Amino acid sequence: MTNPLLEDSALPNFSAIRPEHVEPAIESILADYQAGIDAILVDTAPRTFASVVLAAERFDDRLSRAWAPVGHLHGVKDSEALRKAYAAAQERIVEFNTALGQNRALYAAVKAVADDAGFAALPRAARTLVEHELRDFELSGVALEEPARTRYREISAELARLSTEFEEAVLDATDAWSEHLVDEAALAGIPASGRDVLRAYAQEKGLDGWLVTLKQPSVQAVLTYADDRDLRARVYRAYGTRASEHSQDGRFDNGKRIERIMALRHESAQLLGFANTADESLATKMAASSDKVIAFLRDLVAKARPMAERDLAELRAYARDELGLVDLQPWDVGYASEKLRVARYALGEEELKPYFPLPAVMDGLFAIVGRVLGVGFHARADVDTWHADARYYDLVDADGRVFAGAYVDLYARTGKRGGAWMDVCRTRLRDAEGVHPPVAFLTCNFAPPTESAPSLLTHDDVITLFHEFGHGLHHLLTEVDFAGVSGISGVEWDAVELPSQFMENFAWERGGLDLVARHWQTGERLPDALFERMQAARNFQSGLFLVRQLEFGLFDFRLHHEFDPARGARVLDLLADVRREVAVIVPPEWHRFPHTFTHIFAGGYGAGYYSYLWAEVLSADAFDRFEREGVFNPEVGASWRRSILAVGGSRPALESFIEFRGREPSPEPLLRSYGIAA
Repeated sequence: MTNPLLEDSALPNFSAIRPEHVEPAIESILADYQAGIDAILVDTAPRTFASVVLAAERFDDRLSRAWAPVGHLHGVKDSEALRKAYAAAQERIVEFNTALGQNRALYAAVKAVADDAGFAALPRAARTLVEHELRDFELSGVALEEPARTRYREISAELARLSTEFEEAVLDATDAWSEHLVDEAALAGIPASGRDVLRAYAQEKGLDGWLVTLKQPSVQAVLTYADDRDLRARVYRAYGTRASEHSQDGRFDNGKRIERIMALRHESAQLLGFANTADESLATKMAASSDKVIAFLRDLVAKARPMAERDLAELRAYARDELGLVDLQPWDVGYASEKLRVARYALGEEELKPYFPLPAVMDGLFAIVGRVLGVGFHARADVDTWHADARYYDLVDADGRVFAGAYVDLYARTGKRGGAWMDVCRTRLRDAEGVHPPVAFLTCNFAPPTESAPSLLTHDDVITLFHEFGHGLHHLLTEVDFAGVSGISGVEWDAVELPSQFMENFAWERGGLDLVARHWQTGERLPDALFERMQAARNFQSGLFLVRQLEFGLFDFRLHHEFDPARGARVLDLLADVRREVAVIVPPEWHRFPHTFTHIFAGGYGAGYYSYLWAEVLSADAFDRFEREGVFNPEVGASWRRSILAVGGSRPALESFIEFRGREPSPEPLLRSYGIAA
């Protein structure tokens, strides 16, 4: 059998990949990987960076090049057969990597490189790579003795399995619920663009009428616009109880998985000598201590909660007086908020959406990147993809040189994980053959085009797209030749959101919007009056938004910091406690938000969700320089590319930030952006 996952091709051959290819390919690559490590260790020559670190990195890159497309297909084109193959292969990879991280002979070889007299003469990126590898050995339990070594490996394998199961349960629970509507009267209030989405979902299932689902475009249409309060309540409950004991007879319930994940994470952290998972997580972050993270979050709570209380009081008064909603409920908040925004600012998302057809937004985004960073995106039609909606782009420099590539897949569909993300397809690496260029996956879940109109984005969708492209640019514009610290690799987790949140700012700038916004029927740019109303409404309910993010961040961090094996995770009790401190809108008792919190239970953000706000301080301060010196100033753009994007994880993020900004970060631009006095 020819196995496309074993082909040494520049890009994956997606149309040829089958579930039955996965396990044989991974087994073959791991066998070669182990043989390569064994050869490194039996070599009696003096340990050098090239013979030890680079040699091992090339084996790791080969594994990554095969596994990346498998993981991507698991997220965007899931099937039962692929799930089984993915789970089995993932178990083997985790087992292999855990054993590798505990290989004392390999650790000694890497340490010999660090201890060599010539180490100081290596390039900065090479030294950082070695330092990170030594740290990662220690965080993998290389110093543990039996039975702790074996127990650590068992925990790592079980956590990987539980993480995958958690994410799959969320996807299955999302796909399992729908409500078929045949009476158009039930859709009162939902604009034509939203109705078209619901009709398309029905047609996909061979149904007449409209199909309400739990995919984000459907949920957004109903909760923001549907006049039918009962329909809003049903969708809110279905969405808020996904993957819990309260929906689908509990068959997708993530409750026990959460308990097990938390117990295993805590046990693993303690095996490594940490008091808890939160403390362990900070070994690879900017924040110096758990106390500093909690203090950072609570300081923002103190500033944001009074704003949120005012926001809610205004909303309740408006809902009572103008909408007849005497008892404002969580399923009314989005609906009443949109009505209030229209009343106060004469600005609604539906008024903006015609100006954000996805093709024009993409053209504008590419134009912004070209002006700020000197980078072009050139579409290619000859690249194999997994779905007709997916596109591939070459990235070219000012001289026309292709230096990277990106797959872009933007529409929601069945079998595709919800949300938006950037992931790595290929990492930049230099070897004897030259430089292997980086390639990214950029994935969103926007409403697809309909028979009568292109995909029309909300302004929030535009911000999401810019955010993910910021991540992509961080990966793709690296100039570091060592995969372990190239692009986003090796960047502290609480700094990795800096480039993504930075890019969001261009979706608010007049110059950026002039490049992005084009009315899909007339080609008209965003009118000045509409832009001014957008700016006036920019901080509309910003207090409510900020306390929601603080609720997520504080819940996640305290969950990992305060875990007690004798009491269990106490997920709902702790969430209620956090909400008493932070929240002003409290969901019903039956709401099960944690059961779908994939960021922390399946996405690498465990004890790290605070990173969004931590990095937002950095991004607001970074963009402040652009505002002062020129949003499209090519010198500032070149400085951003050189100081932040190009260096990847080759040095501490704070050092990179100081080089760009000329000083340490200040929180004042962030507070100002939310309308909060410093």
